[in-house]
Amino acid sequence: MPIWLMMCSAVTAAVIAALFGLILIPFLRRIHFGQTILEEGPAWHKSKQGTPIMGGFLFIAGSIIATVIGYAVWRVMHGDDVTDPETGHRALRLLAVLLFSVCYSGACGFTDDYIKAVKKQNLGLNPRQKILFQIVFCGAFLAIMYALGDRETTIDLMFVKLNFGILYYPVIMLFMIYMINAVNLTDGIDGLCGSVTVVSMLALTVLCASFGQKELSLFSISLAGACIGFLVWNLHPAKCFMGDTGSMFLGGAFTGIGIACRMHLLLVLVGIVYVLDALSVVIQTLYFKYTRKKYGEGRRIFKMSPIHHHFELCKWSEYKIVTVFSLVGVLAAVIAVVSQL
Repeated sequence: MPIWLMMCSAVTAAVIAALFGLILIPFLRRIHFGQTILEEGPAWHKSKQGTPIMGGFLFIAGSIIATVIGYAVWRVMHGDDVTDPETGHRALRLLAVLLFSVCYSGACGFTDDYIKAVKKQNLGLNPRQKILFQIVFCGAFLAIMYALGDRETTIDLMFVKLNFGILYYPVIMLFMIYMINAVNLTDGIDGLCGSVTVVSMLALTVLCASFGQKELSLFSISLAGACIGFLVWNLHPAKCFMGDTGSMFLGGAFTGIGIACRMHLLLVLVGIVYVLDALSVVIQTLYFKYTRKKYGEGRRIFKMSPIHHHFELCKWSEYKIVTVFSLVGVLAAVIAVVSQL
């Protein structure tokens, strides 16, 4: 895959996402698709009440259009034999990741955002409904990967490979659900999830190329570019939020690319910001329940979880949080890429 084509795809995605905002954001305002802010959140978040959600459509459209155009140009230039099984499998793997991301976004994300915006219920889908959707789509994705020939049941932990046998599939399904929800939880501050995703997708671009998955590397760099275009509208003060429509798409794309390339441990490293943000919620919840049972009242380790809100309540500005978290992501991404050299 030529570098110039990869860069053109990223720029195309960024331009589409940024320009699409000129149409989508006024439309969302007209139909009153705005965010409802939780009472227990930081007090200054009240000023964000009514900010349009579903802004994730900006980078969804930008990344998919740029990927399709880039792939078409590459195929015309490269002239691959369409009857070659490996070429066909790589193309189908890309299609599977795209469909997984879009379907996950539509079923889990859009439905959740619709309930929040139209019915004014900030919690959206209940936990059981979300888990049901996630099990169905993650299971379907793993079934497609199996059909495409990915029948290896080992998990590479860099220093050791563990063969889980039939248990591989429920373990990886739980891992996928955790990672996708981790991306979703990171979307809580203006520009945070978008900025961290730019870093993680650039890392996946390099890693996918090193694994010979040129098609997936094209999608990942297109999504990185699309997120940059989205940040034009999402950096503080945000003109729109990505909503669950966007964060579920990002989570699906990030996890789908990683699983399709069998980057189990690398996915954790590249997505360390997502992982730690979600882990802070798990730790806070477990500690609160434990102390409530032992002392009669729940206690907290963090002022608020996910941990980015803890730093907010410690008087960090949104810009500082985005910058620090993104730099942590850059450091982890560099380690991940260097480990494969």
